[in-house]
Amino acid sequence: MTTLNLTAELERLIADITARHEAFSHIDPSRLMVCINSSRSSSCGLFAKIHPLRFPGGERVRTVKRGRFTYRCTMPDVSHKEVELLYVIYFAMPRFFDRPLKEKLITVFHELYHVSPQFDGDIRRFTGRNYAHGGSTKKYNRLMEGFVEEYLQTPYARELTGFLDHGMADMRENHRAIVGRRMAMPKIRVERL
Repeated sequence: MTTLNLTAELERLIADITARHEAFSHIDPSRLMVCINSSRSSSCGLFAKIHPLRFPGGERVRTVKRGRFTYRCTMPDVSHKEVELLYVIYFAMPRFFDRPLKEKLITVFHELYHVSPQFDGDIRRFTGRNYAHGGSTKKYNRLMEGFVEEYLQTPYARELTGFLDHGMADMRENHRAIVGRRMAMPKIRVERL
């Protein structure tokens, strides 16, 4: 029995997606950290979450006015292997891993598509009220489903997605240990001016 490193497998998959799929070619996987976090159940809630490390326009510091007070908000510096990171993606364990393969892949593509086309640490912003997904989350996910279908047609894609074929119970049965990187969500520093 072997040890399964979930973050290493997800990082390999993400590196391949960004190398092969034009819609994600602007992403530098070395500046994106993959982590896992614990979830209570596999039936409801978030499966994954992207945490941008910059404000709109790639700014690290932003001044905002709330009522009669002004605040300076500063994004934290987060580095890994001496490389400054721009994004952290968290995958919920076991919730994400207990989904069917296609839903897991749609989730990976969904989170990656949030990365700004400028790759400046901010998220992709659509026009309108729902700037994260555009006018319809269902339409957004249908687009991701199309990206997944395209990706699965590329050579070796099934080799890289094989670890996602199983749920957590099967993974635990087939591996001596399951490991993954955990990191507390980076906190924005807020100072009243």
